[in-house]
Amino acid sequence: MELENGNYIKRWGVVIGFSIFAGLVGGLGAVVFRVMISFVHDLFFGRILRVFAYRAGGLNFGYVFLPTLGALIVSIFVAKYPDIKGNGIPEVIEAVIFKGGNIPGSFAAIKIIATAITIGSGGSVGREGPIGFIGASLTSMLARWFNLSRDMKKLLVTCGLAAGIAGTFNTPLAGAMFALEVVYMGAFSINLVPIFIASVTGNAVTLAVLKRAVEIDIPGGIGHTLPELPFFFLLGLFLGVLAAFYARFLYWVVDRFSESKLPEALKPVLGGFGVGVLGMFFPAYGIFGIGYEGMKMAFYGELAVGILLTLAAVKMLTTALTVGSGQSGGVFAPSLYIGTMFGAAFGEIVKLAFPFLQANPTVYALAGMAAFFSGMTQAPITQILMVTELTRSYAVLPAVMTSATMGFLTARFFLRGESIYTLKLIRKGYRVKTGKPVILETISVAEIMTREVVYVRESMTLFEVEHLIGETGHDCFPVVNDDMEVIGIIGIKDILKKPGSLKRMNVRRFLRRAYGITYPTETAELAFEKLMAYDQNLLPVVESPANRRLIGVVTKRDIYRAYYRGLEGMYIE
Repeated sequence: MELENGNYIKRWGVVIGFSIFAGLVGGLGAVVFRVMISFVHDLFFGRILRVFAYRAGGLNFGYVFLPTLGALIVSIFVAKYPDIKGNGIPEVIEAVIFKGGNIPGSFAAIKIIATAITIGSGGSVGREGPIGFIGASLTSMLARWFNLSRDMKKLLVTCGLAAGIAGTFNTPLAGAMFALEVVYMGAFSINLVPIFIASVTGNAVTLAVLKRAVEIDIPGGIGHTLPELPFFFLLGLFLGVLAAFYARFLYWVVDRFSESKLPEALKPVLGGFGVGVLGMFFPAYGIFGIGYEGMKMAFYGELAVGILLTLAAVKMLTTALTVGSGQSGGVFAPSLYIGTMFGAAFGEIVKLAFPFLQANPTVYALAGMAAFFSGMTQAPITQILMVTELTRSYAVLPAVMTSATMGFLTARFFLRGESIYTLKLIRKGYRVKTGKPVILETISVAEIMTREVVYVRESMTLFEVEHLIGETGHDCFPVVNDDMEVIGIIGIKDILKKPGSLKRMNVRRFLRRAYGITYPTETAELAFEKLMAYDQNLLPVVESPANRRLIGVVTKRDIYRAYYRGLEGMYIE
């Protein structure tokens, strides 16, 4: 018993110690990144803008040059490191689920520079996703230095992500929950401990250095009445549909740029130019960069319905141009911005149409922010907690919970269980569904297949197969030709009740017309789905779709074992 207690204390000592390290590393990485963004922003919107300023018709055409120049610089990095495109959160999910928590250190450094230039020059993206990625990648390096186990690496990468998000918003609880919802696809109680520790540590580091974690300014003393809840329900429904549409639209824009015959270096420049043209008309409203200044105006009721709706639409376009053209940056902040603008506009309409309710548009702005973000990321608990931590009040919690839940469920229906993050992974060949812990999806067929296969040749008779069943105890076999290519399967079900005259015939006469096969690169989840769909007890494993040479088999028993082994690996105990 004493030995067990000693091992328990030692194990948790290591976990907590590295969790604190992860929080420190993630928090410091976030600080450095934010300082770099501030430097680049001052350079572009301070010095460079003064040089290229050209005013005509009340507009400063110099704004067009800023994101165009920034995109040109970023295109140099993208040409050499194409994986730095986008926000970085899908790469964290990919690393934790499919790569044992490994993120290349050089990738993180290039990502920091490219994203700082994109945001600082006016690209319409957020810093939160990249900050989370930076925290995750730095802790991945830390785990490799100490040669930690695969499961510890995965956990610490998740801790680093939580630390970065928490430090960005001064919301340690929401930062931890974001990591759990988008990486683990759920909350495992025992895993909460190190992730919370890292989240709190990362937040503390950011506050200690920068004094203030987030620029979002929300009025105090806000609330709503019970009769307004149906309106928050409708707001969530509308923004859930919009979030699903926008997630698809973003990748549609990505595809259009990818299919374009323009030189790769010009694609980000074209996107940056489009951002500059649109942003030039709204330079003070948060279209350029992260957008917190525009959100503040919406929270304080400084914008009319028309401008709120216009800003939301423009932000959707500029973010799609920035991300779609291949620049580096996140969709976290733009999602908050878009939801805030639509929510505030909805609140203003409710206030005008139903004056007796005394609706406060600020509450609708917060609910809209939560609804749109929840729909895009499929992480509703994160937003509910984040709004509570940002407002330091529970007064708006019922409204935010209603809109966030409806936004989440509605978008989930239209996205079929995907999110803005998993849609990118699907395009890379990974199958991940939100809302459920990923276990079999993290295990490849190559890891669990049996390589020493008992097989049947097509020239064998049913009598010979019967003898093989009795000799091996197997009830199903792959059937191969002389080149060891799979041509079918045969099992005890195909032989039962066959008269003796038929059993003298070759097995190729009795092969099933429809049967499933799998490949070593497919996941155990997909293999299991094929087993169920074809009602087979085993799947032949062939080299590739182009080469059907038999290299192994996977059985239901193999998959059951893999499931329980993977389930144990998701917990630190």
